[in-house]
Amino acid sequence: MKGRGCWETASVRSFCSSRCLNTFKKDDSGDDDDETASPADKSELHNTIKNLSLKLDDLSTCNDLIAKHGAALQRSLNELDGLRIPSESSEKLKAVNERATLFRITSNAMINACRDFLELAETHSRKWQRALQYEQEQRVHLEETIEQLAKQHNSLERAFRSGASGRAANPTKSFSEGSFLTSKGEDSEEDEETEYFDAMEDATSFITVIAEAKEDRKAEGGTTGPVDWTSSDNQVLDGASLVPQEPPKVKRRDRIPDKPNYSLNLWSIMKNCIGRELSRIPMPVNFNEPLSMLQRLTEDLEYHHLLDKAVHCTSSVEQMCLVAAFSVSSYSTTVHRIAKPFNPMLGETFELDRLDEMGLRSLCEQVSHHPPAAAHYVFSKNGWSLWQEITISSKFRGKYLSIMPLGAIHLEFQASGNHYVWRKSTSTVHNIIVGKLWIDQTGDIEIVNHKTKDRCQLKFLPYSYFSKEVARKVTGVVSDEQGKAQYVLSGSWDEQMECSKIVQSSPSSPSSDGKQKTVYQTLPAKLLWKKYPLPENAENMYYFSELALTLNEHEEGVAPTDSRLRPDQRLMEKGHWDEANTEKQRLEEKQRVWRRRRLEACSRGCGSEDAEKEADMYMPLWFEKRLDPLTGEMACVYKGGYWEAKEKQEWHMCPNIF
Repeated sequence: MKGRGCWETASVRSFCSSRCLNTFKKDDSGDDDDETASPADKSELHNTIKNLSLKLDDLSTCNDLIAKHGAALQRSLNELDGLRIPSESSEKLKAVNERATLFRITSNAMINACRDFLELAETHSRKWQRALQYEQEQRVHLEETIEQLAKQHNSLERAFRSGASGRAANPTKSFSEGSFLTSKGEDSEEDEETEYFDAMEDATSFITVIAEAKEDRKAEGGTTGPVDWTSSDNQVLDGASLVPQEPPKVKRRDRIPDKPNYSLNLWSIMKNCIGRELSRIPMPVNFNEPLSMLQRLTEDLEYHHLLDKAVHCTSSVEQMCLVAAFSVSSYSTTVHRIAKPFNPMLGETFELDRLDEMGLRSLCEQVSHHPPAAAHYVFSKNGWSLWQEITISSKFRGKYLSIMPLGAIHLEFQASGNHYVWRKSTSTVHNIIVGKLWIDQTGDIEIVNHKTKDRCQLKFLPYSYFSKEVARKVTGVVSDEQGKAQYVLSGSWDEQMECSKIVQSSPSSPSSDGKQKTVYQTLPAKLLWKKYPLPENAENMYYFSELALTLNEHEEGVAPTDSRLRPDQRLMEKGHWDEANTEKQRLEEKQRVWRRRRLEACSRGCGSEDAEKEADMYMPLWFEKRLDPLTGEMACVYKGGYWEAKEKQEWHMCPNIF
């Protein structure tokens, strides 16, 4: 009986260890010819592994119970064996004892096999998850590729039918080649049929060729002269990309709570909003990031050191290079930031008081709600000031989302009196319905120095699936007051910008289609600006930069209308999204009630249409409307008083908006 029990025990162990476990290893290694069905998504995999772990815990509990009751049974049998009983009963008792021993050995073998399975499953669970994630990413990438090919095929068919033979795309342009199209970026965005852009050749395109540093420049009038590439201004350009490494005066936070993994169907909300103004669509915080539009506007100052260095330039065209690099740098944080910032409440403000750390003070105020408009003023103790009023015009077109910032940006250097004005480009969020969301910047930016009449033409090249150009490419030319090109700018809006001094320019021979390019012979390029690396774990913190992580940090002494005190935004940052959605609805209803009261007050003294216009006319607290003499537009400019009120902590004039 004992030999039979040992043989059965060996059979059980052999079955569990060789057949079951080898089959498991075979399936895990992928040697089986049959293709196993993978879970629909990672959440299903997690649930499966969780259920498996629970079942194995149950088996472990059963093992303990079997061991406990088996030991008790064994003791009882041993006690019976010690009693004086007839020989026939003794034989029966011995047989029962052997069978109990065999049952205990078999049960232990089964439990050991289950324990081996558990250890092997735990060892390979991460491998399963990585393999599943890789397969999912490959599938998504394949779907996106097929989708892009299908859309490009349709686009090419439309172009062929329209007979646009003179606008064929040239995907073989080199990186040093740029082009400037006519100013029609916004028109293209407004055209619902124009969704995908290809870089087209144009009569004003140019090519750059690197020249020796000692080569003479041939003037247009036929005279020659040496090129001075070692002046003090060029030393400023040499160090433009270097950031002062002074230790911060105040310890700022370097992380925020990780973004929760909440799933929500964007199309289920957006399908009823096609053609509507985005600011009028009630959106849950699931599509937001825990910053307001005022804070996003303040993020433009992340590379303020470019303007600090531009103060020391004595040449206006070289100063223009740094100003152009600063204007491009404001887009660097948007490459991964596809989430929508919070729409500020009417009268909401945001201050950035960093005189000691950054040498500047910044103030934003929401001066209009429909359309949403924000006024911004920055004073730097290093000798420059910047102001703007930006109105966001956004349209959802079903397949993509267009965001058009309207309004002029002013920058003035106090010492030289140079006054620069430019406008922002158009941002487009693609793949709203299907595929991975991605953002692109397109259009032209013209920067004008209204004192010296220097100009810079920047071209944000739209992304093309077939183009071999560097993605997100930006090209530009800086010209003096006579219209003569002095510098060529090149780079990408998400990485870096360089400038090259032009020593000679000449037209090239016409191409087959009759178009002519300008060839610029330049000196070696100098790095103007390079993007800071993102903080560690940025992908779980909304891809915030180091500056963005500090913008919503609580500070004492700010105005009661400051964005840091907005409750729904604070709840979202902490990961309480359900509570944030409830609070967001409360604030929006409070703002609607406030507007109805203004409308009722205005309707007593005028007609209904005039009352509605009067109700929408909000008197900003820290800014006032003035005529801009350079653009001829009415714009809000800072009228003063905020920092004095902060010093005295007198905020009685601030509305209760939160």
